[in-house]
Amino acid sequence: MRSINTISLLVHDYDEAIAFYIRKLGFSLLEDSALGDDGKRWVLISPGGGSSEPASSGRGGGATLLLARASGEKQIQAVGNQAGGRVMFFLHTDDFWQDYQAMSKAGVIFNEEPREEVYGTIAVFQDLYGNLWDLIQPA
Repeated sequence: MRSINTISLLVHDYDEAIAFYIRKLGFSLLEDSALGDDGKRWVLISPGGGSSEPASSGRGGGATLLLARASGEKQIQAVGNQAGGRVMFFLHTDDFWQDYQAMSKAGVIFNEEPREEVYGTIAVFQDLYGNLWDLIQPA
């Protein structure tokens, strides 16, 4: 069996990204380890249990995100636009309205009002750098 385990996400600053994902989206910090003297870190986060249940180890289902501090002009320019303006991540939830309300209250910017589609309840939001995400409760 094969699966995608970790996805790298370019960020400007480790600590501001950790704060956003943990405080505003309710993610879990799985690891934050120094990688030498140049300030690089191995920072893994996971959606965990969402707002409706406590997060476990975060490795039970789905991929983890590796927050990777951008270095060099090409990477710096790609922060917030790694998918060229398309939705890049799909955050599944089992309680859309609870997560939507908690995220809205925490200051997460939603680009549209929630809507019902044949495949579920959905709304597009952006992370602190402008990457687009779908919050979705599958039908």
